[in-house]
Amino acid sequence: MNKAKLLKLAIANSLGVVIYITLIALIMNNGNKIFGSSDNNLIAPILFLLLFVFSALLTGFLVLGKPLMLYIDGQKKDGVNLLFYTGTALFILLILVAILLIILK
Repeated sequence: MNKAKLLKLAIANSLGVVIYITLIALIMNNGNKIFGSSDNNLIAPILFLLLFVFSALLTGFLVLGKPLMLYIDGQKKDGVNLLFYTGTALFILLILVAILLIILK
């Protein structure tokens, strides 16, 4: 794979993670409005833990899936580079979101 394709894939995967996290944060922030309050104290922890496991699966796939496939297929340098680019893109998005939140505050 060429560098431009790896960078595009890294940015797309990083944006996917950020969009997913944003949607989950919005749902959790408005949980009482969306789902109402519950008298059953067992449902909330179960749903939270299921969401936690699903989030780990989804974000792990977005961040590690393709780099691991490339590495196993013998394209070790591309796999490592894609993982590095994805991590870098996530870090840049983290900084941008933090700056945006500071500005909006």
